[in-house]
Amino acid sequence: MKPSHHLTRRHFLATSIAATAAVVLSGCGFHLRGQASLPTLPTLSLEGDTNSAVAQQVATRLQQLDTQVVPGAPWRVTLGTPLLNERRLGGDGRASREHELTLSTTLSVQERASNAYYLNNVTIETNTRIRVSDDDLLNRETLMREAEQALSRQLSQRIIERLANVEGMQ
Repeated sequence: MKPSHHLTRRHFLATSIAATAAVVLSGCGFHLRGQASLPTLPTLSLEGDTNSAVAQQVATRLQQLDTQVVPGAPWRVTLGTPLLNERRLGGDGRASREHELTLSTTLSVQERASNAYYLNNVTIETNTRIRVSDDDLLNRETLMREAEQALSRQLSQRIIERLANVEGMQ
């Protein structure tokens, strides 16, 4: 018996709409959250893992906030390598499962003049849950990639918010 195209198409459309909604909503939250309320940050240097998507987004966001990022700046911000942890929720035997994705990194803030650490290897993380079908590998990879991109944006925003709240840095 041939599988019904109607059910396959319906499943694909439902999954696609859910993924699009998750990406759009996470993007809206990123853009609306506290942009005007962040204080001006001093000149910073970004060090550590500066090639990750999170670090690139932090650098872009700092530029948008008119914060200078230059090597040898008075404040050293060291970013750790982002770590993505995936945890499957629910029992075995299901075709569709909920996954909890957590993206975390470490953050240090040091004043060069005194060598004092204002933050020392503080872990910052963000997480989300998505439902994916383990049977549809192409769609699964797309959903996971989109979720990871949204988590990178959220984590970079949390890093900026944390920098803005470091006492003595303004």
